[in-house]
Amino acid sequence: MNKAMAFILAMLGIGTGTACSQQDYENVNVEAFAQLINQDGMQLVDVRTAEEYAEGHIGEAQNIDVKQDGFVQRAKGLLDASKPVAVYCRSGRRSADAASLLVKEGFQVANLLGGIQAWKEKQKPTTTDMVEIDKFQAPNGKTVKFYALVHASIRIVYDGKEIEIDPVGKLGNRVINYADMPKADYIFVTHEHFDHFDKAAIATLSAGETTRLVTNKRCAEMLGYGHVMANGDKLSLSDDITVEAVPAYNITEGHTQFHPKGRDNGYILTLGGLRVYIAGDTEDIPEMASIKDIDIAFLPCNQPYTMTTDQLQRAARVIRPKVIFPYHYSQTNVSQLPAQLKADGIDVRIRHYE
Repeated sequence: MNKAMAFILAMLGIGTGTACSQQDYENVNVEAFAQLINQDGMQLVDVRTAEEYAEGHIGEAQNIDVKQDGFVQRAKGLLDASKPVAVYCRSGRRSADAASLLVKEGFQVANLLGGIQAWKEKQKPTTTDMVEIDKFQAPNGKTVKFYALVHASIRIVYDGKEIEIDPVGKLGNRVINYADMPKADYIFVTHEHFDHFDKAAIATLSAGETTRLVTNKRCAEMLGYGHVMANGDKLSLSDDITVEAVPAYNITEGHTQFHPKGRDNGYILTLGGLRVYIAGDTEDIPEMASIKDIDIAFLPCNQPYTMTTDQLQRAARVIRPKVIFPYHYSQTNVSQLPAQLKADGIDVRIRHYE
């Protein structure tokens, strides 16, 4: 019996879906699960595939595929072992396996009986909004959260500060409702292309003078304001947040018109000592050799505009970050990158940045 989880259930006045057996997690029915996931501190996890998750999931569930290699390691990196976890899958079988694995790592876990199928049968709501969240601890002990939004748009939360990268409200069928998000403390724009630069999204996120916009010269001219950074510039935004603008451009013959050298920015953010490289639209340019000590890198992958998968691998082996998020990949198949860079000791995480 998981005493901590059983106590939570008892406080809510609900029982488990099955009698206690040899397992050390709690099976709960739909109504009990619905009450659990509304409790403060509860961590909700969808353990299905990314494709299943994209078709519809429960609330703000994080997607951690139990059948993917490294499930336990990813879960330990994303979840707080001191807080309870609620897991579900399609029918309850995979999530039962996930619950067993998590319990062995010290987590308190509740499993949804019947999975999302039972949830839907009870006419409970689902969503297709992508809310994948990755959490990291900075060297100063503070947490940095990364939210996968769309394509090149990233939301970062650090020490209560809201940071938006290339916010864009609509791309194809994907819509990001920035009105539902907190106002930004910092907005970074890499360049002027429509999939990176959206005046309406910037206006929605802006809180006036308390929001600081950092961008290249061209976007500042188009907006009429903004702190301009050129390649090589460095800026201190607070005691523990700094940014460096780095080159981002094309080098392949016939592609250089898309992102000419010297115009656009990539950014290296340092958040409490955690170094985050947001490459922008670039290929594996020579300047990457001088980018050092990167913890997390967001690398684009869609020719003819950015890198091929081979170029991304070369860039990864030059920069050698601890974690890579391929982004801006559109229809490029990036599914093999985790296996291709595994021997290099680089953790590649695929998120919904198509």
